[in-house]
Order: sequence, then structure tokens, then C-alpha cells
Amino acid sequence: MSDPIADNRRLWDAWAKLHVLSDFYDVASFVDGRQPIRISDYELDEVGSVEGKSLLHLQCHFGLDTLSWARRGARVTGADFSGEAIAAARKLAAEVGSDATFVESNVYDLRSALGGQFDIVYTSGGVLGWLPLIRPWAEVAAHFVKRGGFLYVAEIHPVAQVFAEEDVEPGELRLQYPYWEHEDPITIEEHGSYANRDAATGVFVSHGWDHSMGEIVSAIIDAGLRLDFLHEFDFVEWAVPWLVQSPDGRYRLPPGTPGQLPLFFSLKASKPEV
Repeated sequence: MSDPIADNRRLWDAWAKLHVLSDFYDVASFVDGRQPIRISDYELDEVGSVEGKSLLHLQCHFGLDTLSWARRGARVTGADFSGEAIAAARKLAAEVGSDATFVESNVYDLRSALGGQFDIVYTSGGVLGWLPLIRPWAEVAAHFVKRGGFLYVAEIHPVAQVFAEEDVEPGELRLQYPYWEHEDPITIEEHGSYANRDAATGVFVSHGWDHSMGEIVSAIIDAGLRLDFLHEFDFVEWAVPWLVQSPDGRYRLPPGTPGQLPLFFSLKASKPEV
């Protein structure tokens, strides 16, 4: 039997090497300032000013979003389980002259690898589905939020995760995957990466898990945080086969599709002062 977390780490180590060189991430334009911030407009609005605040980015990959927050004035720390990604993040931080800290650790073990607490704990999109269990993640996230601080999550909506992505056309919604959390992972053979499907990375497997909106929100509340808001959006930030790209670059249901679905969400949850 394979170890799903070890398999995923091997995959992300390979992807990190590919992604820093990819057109998808276009690191050169970040380094030279042509695209200095890689954070969505609604995230900037909802998080608000980070000037002078400490920010911990969980599952940070190779640090583009982390360093974007640094450019907004935050004192940033990023954590990821991929050694290759953390090495690339440290190199990128040096290139842009940032004193960001990057820590190699599985998110579940982060309390053993990192001390202190932060004004903001942040996660960027596409990370929760790599976690077997959502409650231990919420406990770790809440642990690192200082009193008066908050957790901010922007992520694909659990509803959008239940539909098939193979052999489907735009607007074709075919139920295939669980909505609620499940013990056995969804295992997929990976060729290339989401940044470049034709990249010669060799063959890896990925293992993913679903978590319902109720499970995510309840885990955060039960970990001691207070829900400030939960916003749902009609788009996904990346390509999905049953969606079409809109003029703003985001992906939505095809025009004329009957009905609506929540496709992305953001939430903010605070730790009370006392």
C-alpha cells in the first residue's frame, strides 16, 4: 500500500521544479515587478490592510502569494510539505529582497516546526482537497491565530468538487465524487501538471479528499474561531472542463445554463480578544 501523503509530496516536489519555470506562474514578471501582486482583488478587499502585520501562509507552494502579501507590507511566513517548493520559495525571496521565512512541514505537524502566533493565517485556493481530515487542519490553523487575529480562506467550493472532469463538455454536470469527507482518497494518475499538462514530469499519482462546506465551517468554529463571513462566488479561479472562461479570466457556467451553482468561496474567522 502506498502512503498517500508521501505520494503527494513526491508529486509536489516534481511540480515545484516545473512550476518555477512555467509560463503559468511567470515568475520573471513577478521578480521584475511587471506583475508585483498575485492575489485576487476580492482577497485584497476582504483581508484588508496587512501593513505591519504578521501573516502565516499555510500550504504556500513556492511562495508567490506569500511574497505578494509581503509586498503589501506584511511580515510573512510560508509553510509547505514540499522541500523543493520551500527551497524555491527561499530562493525567490532572496531574488526579490524579502526577509520572508519559509518552513518545510506537513501542515498537521506545523506546531512542532514553527513557534509563535500571527495576526493573519491565510490559505490560497486549491489546498484543502489535499488534506485527508479537515478538523486537525482547523485546529492547527486556529492555534496559529493570535487573539484579535483571523483566519482567511479562499477556495474552490465543495459543491464544485462533486462533478466529473473527464470526458465532459462545458455545462455538462455529471455527479461523480463525494460531497462529504471520506476516508479513502480519490487517486489519480498524473501526467504533467495543472500548469502544463504536456510537461515531461514522469508519472506520479495524486490523492485527494473532499470536505463539505458544513464540515469546513464547523471545524473552524469548533477550533475556537468565530465566523465573521462566508461568501460564495459564481466562478472558479482556474480552468475546469465543464466551465467556460469569462472575459475577466475566471471560469463560469456557460451563458444560458439554467440555474446557478456556488463555485468558489471565501471565509474569515476571528479569534476573540478574550
